[in-house]
Amino acid sequence: MKIDVGKKILSANQEYAFKNTQLLAEKKILCLNMISSPGSGKTTILTRTIQQLKGKVRIAVIEGDIRTDIDAQKIRATQAPAVQINTNGACHLSAAQVNAALRELPLGDLDLIFIENVGNLVCPSAFELGETAKVVVLSVAEGDDKPAKYPAIFAKSRALLINKIDLLEPKGQVDFDMERAKADASNLNRNVEVFPVSARTGQGMDGWYHWLERLLDAPG
Repeated sequence: MKIDVGKKILSANQEYAFKNTQLLAEKKILCLNMISSPGSGKTTILTRTIQQLKGKVRIAVIEGDIRTDIDAQKIRATQAPAVQINTNGACHLSAAQVNAALRELPLGDLDLIFIENVGNLVCPSAFELGETAKVVVLSVAEGDDKPAKYPAIFAKSRALLINKIDLLEPKGQVDFDMERAKADASNLNRNVEVFPVSARTGQGMDGWYHWLERLLDAPG
């Protein structure tokens, strides 16, 4: 008898993803699964977003890392709730892990939950977590070819943040063709919203904040 282990794993994951979707809908919480390579600036984006939207949007974060709670500590320093998931080697979060984390959050007091997935552009794109939408982060230091080389996550994401644009000016510390990256992402997903930003300086972040507020205000 042949057993397809991959299909069984994905099937079990989908069951928990559906539970998460139901729970989030019941609590009327927007949930965004943020995916990127390591070092793209996800945590800096999140801490700045939490600080800028404080008093307007109640935010919590589920942190996924192979080891340590370094990023969760940075989130908690903003006074936002954070739950740490350590995968101990796994390259992505599972819907079951997210389900357990959701149970630890004060869901009745939240508007928005970010899932900061394990740093990886490949594995996390294959596992649905029950989120409202995916958001992909690409730093200019990684190169403009990443949408073409790792198409799955760019095709599935509702928003693309191109971070660290402060490295492009004034001396052009890195080579990055912004128009190529945007065009490749749009060819994969014509509805993707693209936000060139610098989480370090705040440049371009207002567009991202307004997009989040529009999602939160959208019916359903």
